[in-house]
Formats: sequence, C-alpha cells, structure tokens
Amino acid sequence: MATELIKINCLLAKLTKSKQYIKTLQLFQQVQSSHYLKPDQYTLSTTLTAAANRRDVAAGNQVHAIVIRTGFKPYPHVANTLLFLYSKSMDLGSVKRVFREIKNPDVYSWTTLLSACTNLGDVDYALQVFDEIPQRNEAVWNAVITGCADNNHSDIALGMFQRMHLLGIKHDNYSFASVLSSCSSDLIDFGEAVQSLVIKTGFSGRSSVKNALITMYFNFGDANQAFDVFEETEETVRDQITYNAMIAGFVSLGRDDEAFMMFKTMRKSGHRPTERTFVSVMSSCSCSKTAEQLHSDAIKTGFEDFNPVSNAAITMYSASGDLNNASVVFERLIEKDRVSWNTMITIYAQENCSRDAVSVYLQMQREGIEPDEFTIGSLLATLDSTENVEMILGIVIKRDLVSKPETRCIGRCVCYLYRNALQESDIVEFNDFRVSLKRVFGDRIKTILRDGCIGFNPDVYTLNIVLTICAGILAFRNGKEIHGYVLKFRYFHEPSLGNALIALYAKCGILDWSVNVFESMVYKDVVSWNSMISAYGNHGRGEDAVRCFEEMQKTTGGMVKVEPDHTTFTAALTACSHAGLVDHGVEIFNSMVNRYGLEPGIDHFSCIVDLLGRAGHLDAAEILMKSGRFNVHCSVWWNLFSSCAAHGDLRLGRIVAGFLLESEEDKSSVYVVLSNILANAGYWEEAADTRKMMRSYGVVKQPGYSWIRS
Repeated sequence: MATELIKINCLLAKLTKSKQYIKTLQLFQQVQSSHYLKPDQYTLSTTLTAAANRRDVAAGNQVHAIVIRTGFKPYPHVANTLLFLYSKSMDLGSVKRVFREIKNPDVYSWTTLLSACTNLGDVDYALQVFDEIPQRNEAVWNAVITGCADNNHSDIALGMFQRMHLLGIKHDNYSFASVLSSCSSDLIDFGEAVQSLVIKTGFSGRSSVKNALITMYFNFGDANQAFDVFEETEETVRDQITYNAMIAGFVSLGRDDEAFMMFKTMRKSGHRPTERTFVSVMSSCSCSKTAEQLHSDAIKTGFEDFNPVSNAAITMYSASGDLNNASVVFERLIEKDRVSWNTMITIYAQENCSRDAVSVYLQMQREGIEPDEFTIGSLLATLDSTENVEMILGIVIKRDLVSKPETRCIGRCVCYLYRNALQESDIVEFNDFRVSLKRVFGDRIKTILRDGCIGFNPDVYTLNIVLTICAGILAFRNGKEIHGYVLKFRYFHEPSLGNALIALYAKCGILDWSVNVFESMVYKDVVSWNSMISAYGNHGRGEDAVRCFEEMQKTTGGMVKVEPDHTTFTAALTACSHAGLVDHGVEIFNSMVNRYGLEPGIDHFSCIVDLLGRAGHLDAAEILMKSGRFNVHCSVWWNLFSSCAAHGDLRLGRIVAGFLLESEEDKSSVYVVLSNILANAGYWEEAADTRKMMRSYGVVKQPGYSWIRS
C-alpha cells in the first residue's frame, strides 16, 4: 500500500509540475474513491497546489476539509499550501485564519501572509505583521517590498528599501528589481543611485535586474537608455521578461512600430511569446492585416482560450476598424470575464452602436456577471433614449451607489443626460426627460447633482460635462463656480477644462475672460487654439482670430508642435467671412491646401465662397468653383447663388440656378431667388415667366411660419 501511494504521489507531483492541474485533481478523486488508499500529507499538499494554481476554490475547500478530518493540518507544508491556496483565491480572510492556526510559522508562512496582504489591499496589516516577525531575513523584506511595488504603493516599497539599506541588510536581485521598476520620472536621481549600488554589489548581470532597469528607463521616458541596457544584455541572459519589458515600454511611449519590431526580434531569437507579450503587442496594433497575423500567432502559440489575450485581440480588431472579427473573437470566448463584456460594450459605444451595446449588457446580466464602474462608464456613451436613461440609472441604484461615495457616478450620469437633452430641439422631449429623472430619484435629484458634479472630489470628466451644460444654458454664474473648483483641485493644467472654460465665457459674451483662460493655460492643444479662434470670430473680431491663427503656427504646445486641423481652418475662415477679411481668408484657404495638404470640406468651401461672394469677388468664386480641384456640395452653390442675388449678378445667377435645378430637391427656392434676381435687374417679363414655370412644374413656394406658438 505504501509503495502504491508513493507512486501516486510522484505522479501527482509530476502532473502538477507540468501544469496539468485538472488531471491532478482527477487522480486525487480516484485516490479518494478507492477503499485501500489513504492520502498522506504529500498527497494533500500536492493536490492543494494544483487547486491553488487553477484557482479552483471548490476543489480546494474539499481538500481542506479532508486535511482537517485526517489530522494533517499541523504539518507545516500542508498548512503553507493552504495559505497559498487562499492567497491565490484572493480570500484574505481565510489566509489570516489559516495563518493564526499555524503554531510555528516558518519563513514561507510569513512571506505568503505578507504577499497576500499587500496584493489584496491590506498594506497596513502587512506592515504591522512585519514588525512582529521575530527574525526578518531577506525573503521577508522582499515580500513587503515586492508586494508594495507591484500594487501601487511605491512610496512604501522605496521607504522599506532605504530602511533595509540603513540596517545593513544585504539586498538581492529581488529587492533591486522591485525598487528599480518602481522608479518613476520624478525619482531619476534615486533610480540612478540604486543602479550604482547594483553595479557595486555585483547584481548588474542578473536578468531580473536588467529587466527592471529597462522598465525604469522607460518610466523615465528614455527609450534610448532602455535600448542600451537591452543591447548590453547578453543573449544568454535575455529571457521572455526582457523582451516583454521592451515591448511594453515602447508601447507605453507610443512607439508602436518599434514594439512590433521587438516582437519579431523576440520570435527570431527563439523565445516563446507569453500571455503578456501578446497583450502588449496587440494593444499597439491598428493595422487589420497585422492584427490577423498576431491573432493567428497567438492561437498557434496556445493562447486562444486565455481571456487577457482574447480581450486584447477584441480591442485590437476594433482599433483596426474590423468590428466583425472583434465580435467573432468575443463570441468564441468560452468563459467571458467582466473585462470581456466591458470591452465589447465599450467598442459598440465608441462606434455609436447603442443598441448593440445595450444588447451585450443584457447578455452580460443573463450570464450573472455584475456590472462595475467601467460598464456604467461605457454605457453612458450609449444613452440615446429615455428607456436607456432609466436603465442606466436603475443599474446605479441597484448597485447601491446612491448611498456610497460613488454617488458621484449618478451625478456624472445625470450631467451627461442633461447635456444630451439640452441638445434636443424639442422642449417637450427635454421636459419629459426631466420628469423621468424626477420619477427615478424624486427630491434627491438636486442633491445628487450637487454631490455628483461639484462634490468633494470632482474629476476632470465630471467638471467637463458640467461646464458644457453651463455653456449650453449660458449659466455664467454656475460656470464661474466650476472654474473655482478647477483652480481649487489643481485641474488648471488639464487642456480639456481650459477649452471648456474658453467656450463657456465666449458663449456668455465675456470674451476677455476667454482670453485670460487661454493665456494662462500651460499646455494648449489644437482644441484650445480652435476654441479661441472661434471665440474671436463669433464676437466679430476677425483680425484677432487671424492673429491667433498665425500664432498657433509658430507656437508649440508642450513638447509637441500643434498643427492646425480641419476645424482650425473652418474657424479661421468663418471669422474672416464674418469680418470681410478677403485677403486673409484667401491666404488661409491656400495654406490649408498647399502648405498643410488638407482637402477642403463643405464648411471650408462655404466659408471661402461666402467670403468672396459677400465682398463682390464673384468672378474669383466662380473660378474656384469651376477649377475641378475639389468636390463642391450643393450648399456651396447656394452660398454663391445668394451672393449673386445680393450683388445683382444676373449672368452668374443664371448659371448657378441651372446647376441647382438639376441637383436640388427644393426647386421652389431656386425659382424664387432667380425670379428676384431677374426682377432686380429689370427683366420683369422674364421674372414673371420664371414664376409661371415654377407653377407649371407643380412646384409651390413654401409658406412662411412662425416659431411662436399660440
């Protein structure tokens, strides 16, 4: 019997070591069902390891019950494996309970507890336990340092590292690697000091330290130094983590081509890509052909059923414009996690497919996956009907966000809906919307708006929405209050908020305040310049708009030069048109085409033709229209037609009228304008004939109507 059990234990260990965890659990079940084999401490600890690695809580609990029943609980390696099981299962309460039952915890017990506490969010308890440990060796220090470094507590990790150094405890490659990879751009001096210590103590050749140095330099934004470390690393020292650090680093800096080249180098060097490799490189891919190659490679490598890889593939296909393949990957996922559902909802929301987004959410609900803040955030972008409004607000209430600090989410939701409703032209629909909100929240709506929109911790998104609402209803006083919050919470460095404030003050007629906000902005993006140019133009200050446009071309926003886009030229040309600045307008239009290589759209043509037409340069407008260099929309011909009427240009008016009668559905307006041009030129009979022709074709002039309702 003993010999048979030893063989089974060896087989269990072999299966677990080769990551065949299901087979390990199946073999253990066979042992349990036999009448002559009784598991010992080795059988139980190996099976617990398999259950832990598979995160099979149910199987782990069953084995734990057998451990208690058979009396093997006091055995150190069994107790430690139970710690490992609950740590992997993210059950911190069970980890603490099992640890308290261990009479003489060893180093593994302490480090497992410390790692579990730091990984699962109870850092204070971990530090308390750390101070109670009678003898603290390198492994115990490393457990706290690594756990804090990996879970966004870098300040504690660095403090523990310095404390360790002052006490004269020798660092090893684990502590060095954790601290180096935690150094951000504001800790360059500290990072370089640690690197010097690494060289001095002889750990510079370790792969984990090399990889951490690569990560550190990418954190500093220094891709060249990171690449130098990579080049200095011998091929025998480079591992999968080295390549992953390089790929992730290039992706973080937006250097997608170099990330993909590093991936190809990794493949050529014989290193098998890991799950993290594909997640990183997929996030940098926006080419449909390359996306298919990467996904095919991931499937061949065996990652088809790995959720993080599949989720990254869904996002990758979406970024490359291949929504069909994104949907296929999503549908083929055997076990969709919350990230999978959120990713698909987000994609549909970004594509303005609100019905599909809501449909996926409903499927998610049927599968028993509860929504989180990311689900709600994505669904916010799909709100296009009262039904969806009530559904989203219902989710917030069901998730009990009303009575928690997350109440801000409701305020954000309501703010978003107010903004959408304000854009509707039908005041009845807007009032229906307000009634809907009142029905859902009752008298709490004002409190929710106050706490959600301008509460104690407003974020950039929330403030942006509130400023947009204030601009939409010309609420200058409220907008000024929000401006105070922007300054109070030090969000003045956010370009989006500056842009919203420029638009707010301009719409409220206080242009000087728009100028003050614009000039105080540390970083101005293209939207900032566009907003200021538009503000000048809408206030009839065309020359200031042109000056602003010219300054934009000379100025850099931070480290990146700000290039004018289509919206910039629309704003500048509109300003010129309103102010009658013909020379400036023509110069700006020419620079758009010749200097920046942008193809004019309908708005740009309308502006330049309107500008030339208003100034009486109808010949120049005609030449531009007939040049054949651009696609001309009917609305642009209408601008020219109006100018012909204003300046009494009968010849050109007849030509434009002929074109519009061929392409325009509203022919009555064409006949009316042409008749007026003829009458103003003294051609009364021809004007009358034009009116008769209109009636003979059955075209009826649309009667005027008033916006004022009785």
